[in-house]
Amino acid sequence: MISINNLIVEFGGFTLFKDVTFIVNSRDRIGLVGKNGAGKSTLLKIFAGKQEATKGTVSIPNEVKIGYLPQQMKHEDGRTVIEEALTAFEEVIELEKEIANINNEIGERTDYESDDYMKLINRLAEKNDRFHMMGGENIQAEAERTLLGLGFLRSDFSRQTNEFSGGWRMRIELVKILLRRPDVFLLDEPTNHLDIESIQWLEDFLKTYPGAVVLVSHDRAFLDNITNRTVEISVGKIYDYKVSYSQYVALHAERREQQMKAYLNQQKMIKDTEDFIERFRYKATKSVQVQSRIKQLEKVDRIEIDEVDNSKLNLKFPPAPRSGDLVCEVKDLSKSYGDHLVLKDLEFVIERGEKLAFVGKNGEGKSTLVKVLMGELDHTGVCKIGHNVKIGYFAQNQAMLLDGEKTVFDTIDDVAVGDVRTKIRDILGAFMFGGEDIDKKVKVLSGGERSRLAMIRLLLEPVNLLVLDEPTNHLDMKSKDVLKEALLKFDGTVIVVSHDREFLDGLSSKVYEFANQTIKEHLGGIYSFLQNKKMDSMRELDRKQQIAREEKVEVAPSENKLNYLERKEMSKQISKLERTVAKSEEMIAEYEEKIEEIEALLADPKNQDQETFKAYDEAKKKLEDEMSNWENINEELEALILEKGE
Repeated sequence: MISINNLIVEFGGFTLFKDVTFIVNSRDRIGLVGKNGAGKSTLLKIFAGKQEATKGTVSIPNEVKIGYLPQQMKHEDGRTVIEEALTAFEEVIELEKEIANINNEIGERTDYESDDYMKLINRLAEKNDRFHMMGGENIQAEAERTLLGLGFLRSDFSRQTNEFSGGWRMRIELVKILLRRPDVFLLDEPTNHLDIESIQWLEDFLKTYPGAVVLVSHDRAFLDNITNRTVEISVGKIYDYKVSYSQYVALHAERREQQMKAYLNQQKMIKDTEDFIERFRYKATKSVQVQSRIKQLEKVDRIEIDEVDNSKLNLKFPPAPRSGDLVCEVKDLSKSYGDHLVLKDLEFVIERGEKLAFVGKNGEGKSTLVKVLMGELDHTGVCKIGHNVKIGYFAQNQAMLLDGEKTVFDTIDDVAVGDVRTKIRDILGAFMFGGEDIDKKVKVLSGGERSRLAMIRLLLEPVNLLVLDEPTNHLDMKSKDVLKEALLKFDGTVIVVSHDREFLDGLSSKVYEFANQTIKEHLGGIYSFLQNKKMDSMRELDRKQQIAREEKVEVAPSENKLNYLERKEMSKQISKLERTVAKSEEMIAEYEEKIEEIEALLADPKNQDQETFKAYDEAKKKLEDEMSNWENINEELEALILEKGE
């Protein structure tokens, strides 16, 4: 589908890609990996036609549709969520307008026997065929289904897009790409603004999608669940592994070991040759051998080793000053934004040394509670921070708050005190800011580089409560692993808001689930939480929350009452779905009967005209769509019955 041949990309004398060649096949699930700055995003831009290579060829057939989701994008205002989603069907909507115009013209014509009239009829048939082939009747349902899958509520559909945060607007763009059904998905960090439920929905979608997927992600679980091929970019070259990410890691270690042996052997050979040349350079009797060795050195294809592999991200938090046993106490805490209630009557305590994970759908109040704990938002109820608690806070937008005009060095020098000031270069080097990097201005850094820089600032003061709101966004795999290791060794208290399952696995001792304006405590780690909820994915949780919000179910304090209301609501939903299934079966029977009637007509050659064939195709298409609809409704019905325990 996509082939690149001898690709070279250069920036101001620096070569990013050197004679790169490979092919993306129709069913590939490719994960692009490599250090920050290796060229992953650049390669996606080249595939998408957003950037040109210096040399080489990129071949994409004209009929191949590309769906590209960049990390950063511009958004347009002036539409509702559903209207913006439907822009994905521009061709279908335009076809619908053309069909309406042709029908109007036909209604005004009386020259039924003329050639022009027959051309108009044929044109209408062609447009109708194209419209039905593209699923024109179902675009509204498809848009709604995809929006719901990525976490939107039906009540969101009529809201203006500019009412949503950047993360939610990125989801709208993702919805539009999914609806266009491209032949190749190019996704650059698609999970950065998604919650666990939406990530798992996207995984399910991409795993069964008939096209190709090329993605950049630092979410190890996401890569493992989707990819069957891993392409590593290292020092301008690519290494193609026909395996998922975890298998690639093992194979990469083997290749790295072999590469290092070859590199060391070559370095020894080069040194021995240079020593020989230097020793006998001025001896006439050795001049032929010296010249031969010089030519030999010139022909050597030097082995390069990625410098990232030679560095170590040494992340170590200072010893935490001892706090009181009670780090935080919350009683009857509620928070609203105007009339919108986000958190209601929360009550919990956080004890010294606990490592907590805040999880749940975006918009359920995780970041809001973090800001309340930090004293950034007013609220009702009690939020009491314990004795001698010193908080270190990493916010989602922490990296964006850095002064873009300052250099990397000055950004750290401004907050460093005492002996730390003499070690700034070493600290920056440990975070992979080496050489000229420390003199770069913050505004030219990538998202990952800014996040690492913001993390360094957090490390410079000894704290005993770390509050980290999405700390892994834009961090590469290695940085996340080292950060996680440091957090495991940290002797203070940790609160982590994250959607990264692999990062949370083994880190948190307790999970706080945010839903329906409150929180629920689960002992154990993230995968234990998911398993205890009896979910292979989080779709069931999404449905419960959606039902509770849209039907405005009141949550009563009594556990028995709560169970009763939940079961009552489920019974209503089951009855509604059963009626929908019955109606769908009636429609299927009608379509099947219609098809039989048309087939009987077509048995007679006299009836084999274009209109009859068109009616036959339309009936078959409607039957297929209704069968698909019937299957989806039945799956939802079975899941509800199973959940209710009937």
